Amino acid sequence: MTKRALKRQLREGALDLSEFEGDPRIRRLPVERAWSPLPRRTEDERDQAFVKTIRPMSEGQKAMMTAIDSHNLVLALGPAGTGKTYLAIAKAVEALEAGKVGRIVLSRPAVEAGESIGFLPGEMEDKLAPYLRPLYDALSDRLSMKRVRAMMAEGVIEIAPVGFMRGRTLNNAFVVIDEAQNCTYVQLKMLLTRLGWHSTMVVTGDPAQSDLLPELSGLAPVAQRLEAVGNIAVVRLVDRDIVRHPLVAEMLGVL
Repeated sequence: MTKRALKRQLREGALDLSEFEGDPRIRRLPVERAWSPLPRRTEDERDQAFVKTIRPMSEGQKAMMTAIDSHNLVLALGPAGTGKTYLAIAKAVEALEAGKVGRIVLSRPAVEAGESIGFLPGEMEDKLAPYLRPLYDALSDRLSMKRVRAMMAEGVIEIAPVGFMRGRTLNNAFVVIDEAQNCTYVQLKMLLTRLGWHSTMVVTGDPAQSDLLPELSGLAPVAQRLEAVGNIAVVRLVDRDIVRHPLVAEMLGVL
């Protein structure tokens, strides 16, 4: 390319393709093909982490999302992989960004999964971080980690263990109680009565995977009693609602 042609290209901001005609080493990709190195995906196959408004992947998830929109208290029970925690936190972020609530409160029991890891170093937040990590992961899928840290510093997002919830009244908040199968009957009764004005509470858990003794877990009896209350929605997800690897549903069917 001559200096004159290069200056013209820089000045006009356009490439003169006629200068390369007849050169077999230079080929132009067709614009209409819209080539991409990534596999082609349709709109329905997009990763939900990058979609502002999520959509249900099964009938059970659809029922859960509808219940959250129409009830102030929802209990979502089901096996692992049905998207209980993810949908609850996604609806919480959606309500916060729409201005329906003023803050998000996430709570989870600090119960070890069958093995003792001893005393953890650091301050209280450092000791609780491993137990609350799944909530951070779900939040970072819907918000950037930078926004999550900023909102937590401002108090817009609060993550706390169950033991610190007693005596509080949660007004104008979206409350998510995760892993509720590891709460006792008394703890769940305390958590459910924290619900304040203009608030929504979603309780998620799998009664079949409790890390407590079977007679200590309070999720199943609480859900059974609250099913008779008309203003409370109890959604029971099943194996066909699992959206993880297909082997998860097959394993849970035989384990």
